[in-house]
Amino acid sequence: MRDKTQTNSAAPGDRLIRAGAIVFFVGAVATLVTVAPLLLDTTPFPTYMFGLSMLMGAGFLIAGAGVLRSVAAGRRQARGAAR
Repeated sequence: MRDKTQTNSAAPGDRLIRAGAIVFFVGAVATLVTVAPLLLDTTPFPTYMFGLSMLMGAGFLIAGAGVLRSVAAGRRQARGAAR
């Protein structure tokens, strides 16, 4: 019996993983931009730029939630197939 899931269909959690990766990347760029003036001995950026650096952690958490959602959906699907 063939599986009914298309190979190109989006699994639950895929959007969260993609959004988390984008937020993480934005946070990584903000971190590099924030740290560069400290290493180059120029005037540092305003404090809110350090807040933007926290997007790395937020993106990691969002992507992690997407992975957990994907795992939960896979477990539900496996339980349904076993019955």
